[in-house]
Amino acid sequence: MVAWLGALAVGVTLGLLGSGGSIVTVPVLVYLLHQPEKVAIAGSLGIVGGIAAVGGMMAAVRGKVDFRSVVWFGLPGMAGTYGGAWLAGLVSGAVQLFVFAVVMLVAAAFMVRPRPRPPAGAGHRGSRVLIAAEGLAVGVLTGFVGVGGGFLIVPALVLLGGLPMHVAVGTSLAIIALKSFAGFWKYLDVLADAGLRLDWQVLVTFTIVGAVGSLAGNLVSGRIPQAHLQRVFAIFLVVVGVFILWQSGSGLAS
Repeated sequence: MVAWLGALAVGVTLGLLGSGGSIVTVPVLVYLLHQPEKVAIAGSLGIVGGIAAVGGMMAAVRGKVDFRSVVWFGLPGMAGTYGGAWLAGLVSGAVQLFVFAVVMLVAAAFMVRPRPRPPAGAGHRGSRVLIAAEGLAVGVLTGFVGVGGGFLIVPALVLLGGLPMHVAVGTSLAIIALKSFAGFWKYLDVLADAGLRLDWQVLVTFTIVGAVGSLAGNLVSGRIPQAHLQRVFAIFLVVVGVFILWQSGSGLAS
């Protein structure tokens, strides 16, 4: 039941903020369901990809997805995620979890920053190379530690792509779905090489419960002050990130 509540929280977070889902998923899978690190990271990609796909489709129906940005950010991101998943096969799960905790703390810093505003004269076609480059870099991070990277994608879409915030959030969900599925595909090989298996029952259950949470979060996102939500979530990230740093650091030391 606690794990199901965690899955619901993953979906609500994605629906409200367009990011943060995988940062909740990995700790739930590792510390509540006691999955090995690599299995949890692979599972996180599958779960968050499925939830983000549902949210992205809803956003697309409402005209809140910029498909040019999906192409320019998403396709390089898919390539980067595939490469990051390959790199993950070269290191231990403890190293991945340590890097994941650092990413959580960085995400907390992004959450407490003021929301970016589209620059004057938005629509920066000259920024497409920068968008593609960041898509590739965020993709590598996604594949290596299993984070969707929405906390990096949304500001990039606003500042470099000139998108309004509500469109950036919807577009972020579509991009997260594409990147997550690319990484998940590669992780099937990584897990097979390590003699590990996914728990498909957990995967499907989390995705369904999380998708319901995402729909709920999406529906109420306009009624809750985003700044307050981000601050609360940032505090959560710091607490859990420090805990994971302590846990994974002990594993690395031993």
